[in-house]
Amino acid sequence: MLLLIGVAVLVVLLVALVVGLVLARRRRIDMTKKEELDRPKSGGYQAGGGFNLSAGGGTSATVDSGREPVEHPVADRTEVDGQPGVGDDAAVPRDSERRTLVDVDLPEPEVVPELEAEAEPEPEPELELDEIEPTSGRMQRLRGRLARSQTMFGKSLLGLLGAGDLDEDSWTDIEDQLLMADLGAATSAEIVGTLRTKIVAQGVRDAEGARALLREVLIDALHPDMDRAVRALPDDGKPAVLLVVGVNGTGKTTTTGKLARVLVADGRTVLLGAADTFRAAAAEQLATWGSRVGAEIVRGKEGADPAAVAFDAVKQGVESKVDAVLVDTAGRLHTKTGLMDELGKVKRVVEKQAPVDEVLLVLDATTGQNGLTQARVFAEVVDVSGVVLTKLDGTAKGGIVFQVQRELGVPVKLVGLGEGPDDLAPFEPAAFVDALLG
Repeated sequence: MLLLIGVAVLVVLLVALVVGLVLARRRRIDMTKKEELDRPKSGGYQAGGGFNLSAGGGTSATVDSGREPVEHPVADRTEVDGQPGVGDDAAVPRDSERRTLVDVDLPEPEVVPELEAEAEPEPEPELELDEIEPTSGRMQRLRGRLARSQTMFGKSLLGLLGAGDLDEDSWTDIEDQLLMADLGAATSAEIVGTLRTKIVAQGVRDAEGARALLREVLIDALHPDMDRAVRALPDDGKPAVLLVVGVNGTGKTTTTGKLARVLVADGRTVLLGAADTFRAAAAEQLATWGSRVGAEIVRGKEGADPAAVAFDAVKQGVESKVDAVLVDTAGRLHTKTGLMDELGKVKRVVEKQAPVDEVLLVLDATTGQNGLTQARVFAEVVDVSGVVLTKLDGTAKGGIVFQVQRELGVPVKLVGLGEGPDDLAPFEPAAFVDALLG
Protein backbone atom coordinates (compact mmCIF):
# COMPACT_ATOMS: atom_id res chain seq x y z
CA MET A 1 0.00 0.00 0.00
CA LEU A 2 2.78 2.39 0.96
CA LEU A 3 4.63 1.45 -2.19
CA LEU A 4 1.70 2.43 -4.37
CA ILE A 5 1.37 5.80 -2.66
CA GLY A 6 5.07 6.51 -3.26
CA VAL A 7 4.83 5.62 -6.94
CA ALA A 8 1.80 7.90 -7.34
CA VAL A 9 3.61 10.80 -5.73
CA LEU A 10 6.64 10.27 -7.98
CA VAL A 11 4.44 10.26 -11.09
CA VAL A 12 2.77 13.54 -9.99
CA LEU A 13 6.18 15.12 -9.46
CA LEU A 14 7.40 14.03 -12.90
CA VAL A 15 4.25 15.41 -14.55
CA ALA A 16 4.65 18.72 -12.69
CA LEU A 17 8.32 18.90 -13.73
CA VAL A 18 7.51 18.33 -17.42
CA VAL A 19 4.71 20.92 -17.37
CA GLY A 20 7.00 23.43 -15.68
CA LEU A 21 9.73 22.92 -18.28
CA VAL A 22 7.28 23.39 -21.14
CA LEU A 23 5.87 26.56 -19.66
CA ALA A 24 9.35 27.91 -18.94
CA ARG A 25 10.44 27.30 -22.57
CA ARG A 26 7.43 29.17 -23.90
CA ARG A 27 8.19 32.20 -21.75
CA ARG A 28 11.79 32.56 -22.89
CA ILE A 29 12.57 35.31 -25.48
CA ASP A 30 14.81 34.00 -28.21
CA MET A 31 16.81 37.05 -29.46
CA THR A 32 18.78 34.97 -31.95
CA LYS A 33 15.70 34.38 -34.08
CA LYS A 34 15.02 38.12 -34.32
CA GLU A 35 18.46 38.68 -35.79
CA GLU A 36 17.55 36.36 -38.64
CA LEU A 37 14.38 38.30 -39.59
CA ASP A 38 14.54 40.51 -42.61
CA ARG A 39 14.80 44.18 -41.65
CA PRO A 40 12.62 46.65 -43.52
CA LYS A 41 14.44 48.28 -46.43
CA SER A 42 12.83 51.67 -45.87
CA GLY A 43 14.83 52.29 -42.68
CA GLY A 44 11.66 53.51 -40.95
CA TYR A 45 10.78 52.93 -37.36
CA GLN A 46 8.61 49.79 -36.68
CA ALA A 47 7.39 48.88 -33.20
CA GLY A 48 7.77 45.14 -32.43
CA GLY A 49 5.47 45.01 -29.39
CA GLY A 50 3.78 46.95 -26.65
CA PHE A 51 5.26 49.53 -24.32
CA ASN A 52 7.47 48.32 -21.50
CA LEU A 53 6.16 50.26 -18.54
CA SER A 54 7.69 50.27 -15.12
CA ALA A 55 7.21 52.00 -11.84
CA GLY A 56 9.51 54.81 -11.06
CA GLY A 57 12.50 54.17 -8.79
CA GLY A 58 12.87 50.37 -9.66
CA THR A 59 15.81 48.70 -11.37
CA SER A 60 15.72 47.68 -14.97
CA ALA A 61 16.08 44.00 -15.92
CA THR A 62 19.05 43.21 -18.09
CA VAL A 63 18.19 41.57 -21.40
CA ASP A 64 20.68 39.04 -22.53
CA SER A 65 20.94 39.45 -26.25
CA GLY A 66 23.86 37.15 -26.67
CA ARG A 67 26.01 40.02 -27.97
CA GLU A 68 28.66 42.10 -26.32
CA PRO A 69 27.20 45.43 -25.27
CA VAL A 70 28.42 48.44 -27.23
CA GLU A 71 29.87 51.21 -25.10
CA HIS A 72 27.76 54.38 -25.50
CA PRO A 73 29.73 57.55 -26.32
CA VAL A 74 28.80 59.30 -23.12
CA ALA A 75 31.97 61.38 -23.28
CA ASP A 76 30.76 63.02 -26.52
CA ARG A 77 27.51 64.27 -25.04
CA THR A 78 27.04 67.91 -24.38
CA GLU A 79 24.78 67.31 -21.37
CA VAL A 80 26.63 67.33 -18.08
CA ASP A 81 23.71 67.32 -15.71
CA GLY A 82 23.05 63.54 -15.80
CA GLN A 83 19.83 63.80 -17.83
CA PRO A 84 19.30 61.76 -21.00
CA GLY A 85 19.20 63.71 -24.21
CA VAL A 86 16.84 63.42 -27.14
CA GLY A 87 17.64 60.20 -29.10
CA ASP A 88 19.60 58.55 -26.30
CA ASP A 89 18.62 55.07 -25.23
CA ALA A 90 18.92 55.76 -21.53
CA ALA A 91 22.64 55.10 -21.43
CA VAL A 92 22.74 57.26 -18.35
CA PRO A 93 20.40 55.78 -15.73
CA ARG A 94 17.57 58.02 -14.68
CA ASP A 95 18.28 57.28 -11.03
CA SER A 96 21.89 58.46 -11.24
CA GLU A 97 23.01 61.27 -9.00
CA ARG A 98 21.75 64.61 -10.18
CA ARG A 99 23.45 67.90 -9.73
CA THR A 100 21.14 70.56 -8.55
CA LEU A 101 23.50 73.43 -9.25
CA VAL A 102 26.12 73.82 -11.90
CA ASP A 103 29.00 76.10 -11.13
CA VAL A 104 29.86 78.14 -14.18
CA ASP A 105 32.45 80.87 -14.29
CA LEU A 106 30.76 83.91 -15.81
CA PRO A 107 32.78 86.68 -17.40
CA GLU A 108 33.10 89.85 -15.47
CA PRO A 109 30.52 92.39 -16.67
CA GLU A 110 32.01 95.22 -18.63
CA VAL A 111 31.93 98.46 -16.79
CA VAL A 112 30.24 100.99 -19.04
CA PRO A 113 31.43 104.45 -18.19
CA GLU A 114 28.66 106.85 -17.47
CA LEU A 115 28.02 109.16 -20.35
CA GLU A 116 28.58 112.74 -19.57
CA ALA A 117 25.56 114.86 -20.02
CA GLU A 118 25.69 116.39 -23.46
CA ALA A 119 26.17 120.06 -23.37
CA GLU A 120 23.31 121.99 -24.82
CA PRO A 121 24.18 123.17 -28.31
CA GLU A 122 24.97 126.80 -28.48
CA PRO A 123 22.31 128.74 -30.31
CA GLU A 124 23.31 129.69 -33.79
CA PRO A 125 24.25 133.31 -34.03
CA GLU A 126 21.58 135.38 -35.62
CA LEU A 127 22.37 136.35 -39.17
CA GLU A 128 23.30 139.97 -39.34
CA LEU A 129 21.23 141.77 -41.91
CA ASP A 130 22.65 144.45 -44.12
CA GLU A 131 21.98 148.07 -43.41
CA ILE A 132 20.05 149.29 -46.43
CA GLU A 133 20.36 152.83 -47.70
CA PRO A 134 17.18 154.90 -47.79
CA THR A 135 15.33 154.59 -51.05
CA SER A 136 14.48 158.26 -51.37
CA GLY A 137 16.88 160.48 -53.29
CA ARG A 138 18.91 157.62 -54.78
CA MET A 139 18.87 159.13 -58.26
CA GLN A 140 20.36 162.35 -56.97
CA ARG A 141 23.07 160.50 -55.05
CA LEU A 142 23.97 158.47 -58.12
CA ARG A 143 23.75 161.31 -60.61
CA GLY A 144 27.43 162.13 -60.42
CA ARG A 145 28.36 158.53 -61.22
CA LEU A 146 26.20 158.54 -64.33
CA ALA A 147 27.32 162.02 -65.39
CA ARG A 148 31.00 161.00 -65.44
CA SER A 149 30.33 158.46 -68.19
CA GLN A 150 28.11 160.80 -70.25
CA THR A 151 30.17 163.99 -70.12
CA MET A 152 31.43 163.74 -73.71
CA PHE A 153 27.90 163.37 -75.08
CA GLY A 154 26.68 166.50 -73.31
CA LYS A 155 29.75 168.53 -74.15
CA SER A 156 29.55 167.63 -77.82
CA LEU A 157 25.90 168.59 -78.13
CA LEU A 158 26.22 171.78 -76.15
CA GLY A 159 29.32 172.72 -78.12
CA LEU A 160 27.46 172.38 -81.40
CA LEU A 161 24.39 174.23 -80.17
CA GLY A 162 26.41 177.10 -78.68
CA ALA A 163 28.50 177.70 -81.78
CA GLY A 164 26.17 180.38 -83.09
CA ASP A 165 24.13 180.16 -86.26
CA LEU A 166 23.42 176.51 -87.11
CA ASP A 167 23.49 175.45 -90.73
CA GLU A 168 22.49 172.11 -92.21
CA ASP A 169 25.88 170.59 -91.51
CA SER A 170 25.62 171.61 -87.85
CA TRP A 171 22.22 169.97 -87.51
CA THR A 172 23.57 166.87 -89.21
CA ASP A 173 26.39 166.75 -86.66
CA ILE A 174 23.89 167.08 -83.83
CA GLU A 175 21.85 164.19 -85.22
CA ASP A 176 25.01 162.09 -85.53
CA GLN A 177 25.78 162.72 -81.87
CA LEU A 178 22.33 161.51 -80.93
CA LEU A 179 22.73 158.40 -83.09
CA MET A 180 26.07 157.58 -81.45
CA ALA A 181 24.34 157.81 -78.08
CA ASP A 182 21.99 154.98 -79.18
CA LEU A 183 18.87 157.10 -79.47
CA GLY A 184 18.05 155.49 -82.79
CA ALA A 185 17.35 157.06 -86.16
CA ALA A 186 13.66 157.80 -85.64
CA THR A 187 14.10 159.27 -82.16
CA SER A 188 17.13 161.30 -83.24
CA ALA A 189 15.34 162.75 -86.23
CA GLU A 190 12.32 163.62 -84.09
CA ILE A 191 14.42 165.34 -81.43
CA VAL A 192 16.43 167.32 -83.99
CA GLY A 193 13.26 168.45 -85.73
CA THR A 194 11.58 169.55 -82.50
CA LEU A 195 14.72 171.29 -81.21
CA ARG A 196 15.29 173.08 -84.49
CA THR A 197 11.74 174.40 -84.56
CA LYS A 198 11.88 175.70 -80.97
CA ILE A 199 15.24 177.39 -81.40
CA VAL A 200 14.00 179.24 -84.43
CA ALA A 201 10.63 180.07 -82.84
CA GLN A 202 12.19 181.39 -79.62
CA GLY A 203 15.19 183.04 -81.32
CA VAL A 204 17.72 181.33 -79.03
CA ARG A 205 21.29 182.46 -79.77
CA ASP A 206 23.37 181.61 -76.68
CA ALA A 207 24.62 178.31 -75.30
CA GLU A 208 22.55 178.55 -72.09
CA GLY A 209 19.32 178.96 -73.99
CA ALA A 210 20.23 176.12 -76.35
CA ARG A 211 21.03 173.87 -73.39
CA ALA A 212 17.69 174.65 -71.73
CA LEU A 213 15.78 173.87 -74.90
CA LEU A 214 17.74 170.65 -75.48
CA ARG A 215 17.01 169.53 -71.92
CA GLU A 216 13.31 170.27 -72.36
CA VAL A 217 13.08 168.37 -75.65
CA LEU A 218 14.92 165.31 -74.27
CA ILE A 219 12.71 165.17 -71.17
CA ASP A 220 9.59 165.39 -73.31
CA ALA A 221 10.90 162.53 -75.48
CA LEU A 222 11.04 160.36 -72.34
CA HIS A 223 7.34 160.93 -71.63
CA PRO A 224 7.56 161.97 -67.98
CA ASP A 225 3.80 161.49 -67.65
CA MET A 226 4.15 157.69 -67.85
CA ASP A 227 3.33 155.71 -64.73
CA ARG A 228 6.69 154.48 -63.44
CA ALA A 229 5.49 153.07 -60.11
CA VAL A 230 6.54 149.47 -59.46
CA ARG A 231 3.40 147.54 -58.57
CA ALA A 232 4.73 145.69 -55.55
CA LEU A 233 2.02 146.19 -52.93
CA PRO A 234 -0.52 143.52 -51.93
CA ASP A 235 -4.01 143.76 -53.31
CA ASP A 236 -7.25 142.07 -52.21
CA GLY A 237 -5.48 139.98 -49.59
CA LYS A 238 -2.96 138.53 -52.02
CA PRO A 239 0.70 139.48 -52.46
CA ALA A 240 1.92 141.42 -55.44
CA VAL A 241 3.58 139.08 -57.94
CA LEU A 242 6.49 140.38 -59.99
CA LEU A 243 8.19 138.39 -62.75
CA VAL A 244 11.73 139.46 -63.63
CA VAL A 245 12.64 138.40 -67.19
CA GLY A 246 15.58 138.86 -69.52
CA VAL A 247 18.50 137.09 -71.13
CA ASN A 248 21.40 135.78 -69.09
CA GLY A 249 24.11 138.29 -68.36
CA THR A 250 21.91 141.37 -68.15
CA GLY A 251 21.92 141.41 -64.35
CA LYS A 252 18.49 139.82 -63.96
CA THR A 253 19.15 137.92 -60.73
CA THR A 254 21.11 140.82 -59.27
CA THR A 255 18.25 143.18 -60.07
CA THR A 256 15.81 140.82 -58.32
CA GLY A 257 17.96 140.87 -55.20
CA LYS A 258 18.39 144.63 -55.26
CA LEU A 259 14.65 145.16 -55.70
CA ALA A 260 14.06 142.94 -52.66
CA ARG A 261 16.36 145.24 -50.67
CA VAL A 262 14.34 148.25 -51.78
CA LEU A 263 11.07 146.69 -50.64
CA VAL A 264 12.49 145.53 -47.31
CA ALA A 265 13.91 149.01 -46.70
CA ASP A 266 10.37 150.33 -47.10
CA GLY A 267 9.09 147.89 -44.46
CA ARG A 268 7.65 145.29 -46.84
CA THR A 269 7.84 141.52 -46.46
CA VAL A 270 9.27 139.77 -49.50
CA LEU A 271 9.48 136.18 -50.76
CA LEU A 272 11.92 135.29 -53.55
CA GLY A 273 11.25 132.57 -56.13
CA ALA A 274 14.41 131.09 -57.68
CA ALA A 275 12.87 129.90 -60.95
CA ASP A 276 16.11 130.34 -62.91
CA THR A 277 16.86 126.61 -62.76
CA PHE A 278 18.80 126.50 -66.04
CA ARG A 279 21.77 128.56 -64.89
CA ALA A 280 24.21 127.01 -62.45
CA ALA A 281 24.35 128.72 -59.04
CA ALA A 282 21.52 131.13 -59.89
CA ALA A 283 19.50 129.89 -56.91
CA GLU A 284 22.52 130.22 -54.62
CA GLN A 285 23.07 133.77 -55.82
CA LEU A 286 19.47 134.71 -55.12
CA ALA A 287 19.56 132.94 -51.74
CA THR A 288 22.54 135.08 -50.77
CA TRP A 289 20.64 138.23 -51.67
CA GLY A 290 17.65 137.04 -49.66
CA SER A 291 19.68 136.12 -46.58
CA ARG A 292 21.22 139.59 -46.45
CA VAL A 293 17.84 141.24 -46.05
CA GLY A 294 15.92 138.47 -44.28
CA ALA A 295 13.76 137.54 -47.27
CA GLU A 296 12.42 133.99 -47.57
CA ILE A 297 13.29 132.02 -50.71
CA VAL A 298 11.65 129.13 -52.55
CA ARG A 299 13.91 127.12 -54.80
CA GLY A 300 13.96 123.85 -56.72
CA LYS A 301 16.59 121.41 -57.89
CA GLU A 302 18.91 122.41 -60.69
CA GLY A 303 17.18 121.69 -63.98
CA ALA A 304 13.71 121.59 -62.41
CA ASP A 305 10.69 122.97 -64.21
CA PRO A 306 10.83 126.78 -63.79
CA ALA A 307 7.03 127.03 -63.95
CA ALA A 308 6.69 124.59 -61.03
CA VAL A 309 9.15 126.56 -58.90
CA ALA A 310 7.38 129.82 -59.71
CA PHE A 311 4.02 128.24 -58.85
CA ASP A 312 5.32 126.98 -55.48
CA ALA A 313 6.82 130.38 -54.69
CA VAL A 314 3.57 132.24 -55.33
CA LYS A 315 1.56 129.60 -53.45
CA GLN A 316 3.79 129.92 -50.40
CA GLY A 317 3.67 133.68 -50.67
CA VAL A 318 -0.13 133.59 -50.57
CA GLU A 319 -0.09 131.27 -47.56
CA SER A 320 2.54 133.35 -45.74
CA LYS A 321 0.67 136.57 -46.55
CA VAL A 322 3.81 138.41 -47.65
CA ASP A 323 3.55 141.75 -49.39
CA ALA A 324 5.38 140.80 -52.58
CA VAL A 325 6.70 137.74 -54.39
CA LEU A 326 9.64 138.34 -56.73
CA VAL A 327 10.20 135.53 -59.24
CA ASP A 328 13.57 135.36 -60.96
CA THR A 329 12.69 133.54 -64.18
CA ALA A 330 15.04 131.37 -66.18
CA GLY A 331 17.32 133.38 -68.41
CA ARG A 332 17.03 132.61 -72.10
CA LEU A 333 18.10 133.87 -75.48
CA HIS A 334 15.43 135.80 -77.31
CA THR A 335 16.27 133.81 -80.46
CA LYS A 336 15.21 130.47 -78.92
CA THR A 337 11.51 130.09 -79.69
CA GLY A 338 10.99 127.04 -77.42
CA LEU A 339 12.48 128.75 -74.39
CA MET A 340 10.47 131.89 -75.00
CA ASP A 341 7.28 129.84 -75.21
CA GLU A 342 8.11 128.33 -71.83
CA LEU A 343 8.35 131.83 -70.36
CA GLY A 344 4.73 132.33 -71.36
CA LYS A 345 3.94 129.06 -69.59
CA VAL A 346 5.51 130.38 -66.38
CA LYS A 347 3.22 133.37 -66.43
CA ARG A 348 0.12 131.26 -67.11
CA VAL A 349 0.94 128.80 -64.31
CA VAL A 350 1.63 131.55 -61.79
CA GLU A 351 -1.69 133.23 -62.56
CA LYS A 352 -3.48 130.12 -61.27
CA GLN A 353 -2.43 131.23 -57.78
CA ALA A 354 -2.47 135.00 -58.07
CA PRO A 355 -2.52 137.61 -60.83
CA VAL A 356 0.83 138.82 -62.12
CA ASP A 357 1.07 142.50 -61.23
CA GLU A 358 4.37 143.35 -62.89
CA VAL A 359 6.62 141.93 -65.59
CA LEU A 360 9.97 143.69 -65.48
CA LEU A 361 12.28 143.25 -68.47
CA VAL A 362 15.96 143.65 -67.55
CA LEU A 363 18.12 145.05 -70.35
CA ASP A 364 21.84 145.67 -70.45
CA ALA A 365 22.25 149.30 -71.47
CA THR A 366 25.62 148.54 -73.07
CA THR A 367 24.12 146.24 -75.72
CA GLY A 368 22.51 149.03 -77.70
CA GLN A 369 20.42 147.86 -80.65
CA ASN A 370 20.65 144.22 -79.58
CA GLY A 371 18.90 145.14 -76.35
CA LEU A 372 16.10 146.70 -78.34
CA THR A 373 15.69 143.48 -80.34
CA GLN A 374 15.45 141.52 -77.10
CA ALA A 375 12.79 143.90 -75.85
CA ARG A 376 10.65 143.35 -78.95
CA VAL A 377 10.71 139.54 -78.64
CA PHE A 378 10.01 139.48 -74.90
CA ALA A 379 7.12 141.89 -75.35
CA GLU A 380 5.51 139.47 -77.81
CA VAL A 381 5.63 136.56 -75.32
CA VAL A 382 4.73 138.26 -72.04
CA ASP A 383 3.09 141.57 -71.36
CA VAL A 384 6.11 143.58 -70.31
CA SER A 385 4.92 146.34 -67.97
CA GLY A 386 8.24 147.98 -67.19
CA VAL A 387 11.92 148.02 -68.13
CA VAL A 388 14.99 147.92 -65.90
CA LEU A 389 18.15 149.27 -67.50
CA THR A 390 21.36 148.02 -65.92
CA LYS A 391 25.02 149.04 -66.24
CA LEU A 392 24.30 152.68 -66.95
CA ASP A 393 27.35 153.63 -64.90
CA GLY A 394 29.92 152.30 -67.35
CA THR A 395 30.29 152.59 -71.10
CA ALA A 396 26.55 152.68 -71.71
CA LYS A 397 25.51 155.58 -73.87
CA GLY A 398 22.08 155.80 -72.28
CA GLY A 399 20.18 156.55 -75.45
CA ILE A 400 18.55 153.11 -75.45
CA VAL A 401 16.12 154.49 -72.86
CA PHE A 402 14.49 156.60 -75.55
CA GLN A 403 14.30 153.73 -78.03
CA VAL A 404 12.85 151.18 -75.63
CA GLN A 405 10.07 153.47 -74.50
CA ARG A 406 9.29 154.50 -78.09
CA GLU A 407 9.32 150.90 -79.36
CA LEU A 408 7.42 149.16 -76.56
CA GLY A 409 5.29 151.95 -75.25
CA VAL A 410 6.20 150.91 -71.68
CA PRO A 411 8.16 153.02 -69.22
CA VAL A 412 11.67 152.49 -67.95
CA LYS A 413 10.99 152.11 -64.23
CA LEU A 414 14.35 151.28 -62.68
CA VAL A 415 18.00 151.82 -63.54
CA GLY A 416 21.10 150.10 -62.25
CA LEU A 417 23.96 152.51 -61.74
CA GLY A 418 26.65 150.36 -60.15
CA GLU A 419 27.65 147.05 -58.62
CA GLY A 420 26.78 148.06 -55.06
CA PRO A 421 23.77 146.37 -53.40
CA ASP A 422 21.90 149.67 -53.21
CA ASP A 423 22.81 150.98 -56.66
CA LEU A 424 19.29 150.50 -57.98
CA ALA A 425 17.25 153.66 -58.40
CA PRO A 426 13.87 154.64 -59.77
CA PHE A 427 14.06 156.19 -63.19
CA GLU A 428 13.40 159.93 -63.21
CA PRO A 429 13.47 161.50 -66.70
CA ALA A 430 14.62 164.94 -65.56
CA ALA A 431 17.44 163.60 -63.38
CA PHE A 432 18.49 161.21 -66.13
CA VAL A 433 18.69 163.99 -68.74
CA ASP A 434 20.65 166.20 -66.38
CA ALA A 435 23.16 163.40 -65.84
CA LEU A 436 23.25 162.73 -69.58
CA LEU A 437 24.09 166.32 -70.43
CA GLY A 438 26.59 166.63 -67.57
